[in-house]
Amino acid sequence: VQLVESGGGLVQAGDSLRLSCSGSGGIFSHYAMGWFRQAVGKDREFVAGMNSNGNRRLYADPVKGRFTISRDNYKNTLYLQMNSLEPEDTAVYYCAARALELGNLDSGYDYWGQGTQVTVSS
Repeated sequence: VQLVESGGGLVQAGDSLRLSCSGSGGIFSHYAMGWFRQAVGKDREFVAGMNSNGNRRLYADPVKGRFTISRDNYKNTLYLQMNSLEPEDTAVYYCAARALELGNLDSGYDYWGQGTQVTVSS
């Protein structure tokens, strides 16, 4: 499974961005998907996750109410709508996929994209 993120950029605090993650090489609709991020000098952290058919979602506390994860299985694409961005959201954002459907959505991912940079200025 190959994953390619896009949509990152430089924005100001309070702005919005939508990240996309295009999947290929597997049956996209069979995979649970997630977004993670890694800021400079910090460990990679979970942001949001969704199961294969989209009826189960999980968000990290810092992004609840501001970020929304969604997917279009016909387009093999995962999205992360990010609103009310804060400087603390600055990081490289990665999408990830896993074949395991059950279990917590914040871990156990097997496939990773290369990441897209999001920078939020104050």
